[in-house]
Amino acid sequence: MYPIDSVQNIVTSWWEKCSSKELKKGSLIYAFVPHVDQVPITLTPKGRKEAERHDKAIVYITPLRIKDYRPKENLPVAALSLNEGELWTAYRAKKRPCLVLVTEQPKVDDELRRDMPRKLTSPTILVAPYYGADKDGKRAGYNPQLVERIRHAEYPQFLLDQLPIGGPKESILRFDHIQPVGSHYYAYEHSGYSLSDEAVELIIDDWLKWLLYGGLPSDSFLLDYQREIISIYG
Repeated sequence: MYPIDSVQNIVTSWWEKCSSKELKKGSLIYAFVPHVDQVPITLTPKGRKEAERHDKAIVYITPLRIKDYRPKENLPVAALSLNEGELWTAYRAKKRPCLVLVTEQPKVDDELRRDMPRKLTSPTILVAPYYGADKDGKRAGYNPQLVERIRHAEYPQFLLDQLPIGGPKESILRFDHIQPVGSHYYAYEHSGYSLSDEAVELIIDDWLKWLLYGGLPSDSFLLDYQREIISIYG
């Protein structure tokens, strides 16, 4: 049961169990997604661990400052080869529940993919990850006052939810962490749940418009909800 002041109460149905594992907008999946740090990390090969071995190297891990970056010599290490203008970055990643926002796009005809790397047109899906809001011994969680303001739809980048898969009591969907995930079934796992069509159409679609365009349509149910919350809670 959602609190009475939750945006989920706008619709008659929120999470629904799926009869099919086919992906659609609103599907709840699991995927390994990176932690997005303010300062990225780069891997810099400094030399081979053994002079005659080309499959092992000594690597330094350092902050990546884009203005200070200068191309490094590409050492002959088989596992760390680079093309011109490339570098290695490193991220911590965690298996998280994610909401599918864009499913696989139309396939490019094989005839049009000739004489080019296939990765240039390989399909992806776009997802937004969830983060546990609760404070416990395993996670720092979110400030309860911030959680309340997120519940009241004050921030276009955050949406508070209760996932039907166990885990934290409340989770925060981060629209500002929308990212691609490979469409191959190795890259994700379906949870067996999806948002209702009504939830996607009335809430998620308008929330994305809010994030991307800085405002909500005048006929949005979400805008009516915000006005009601302001009238009650100030």
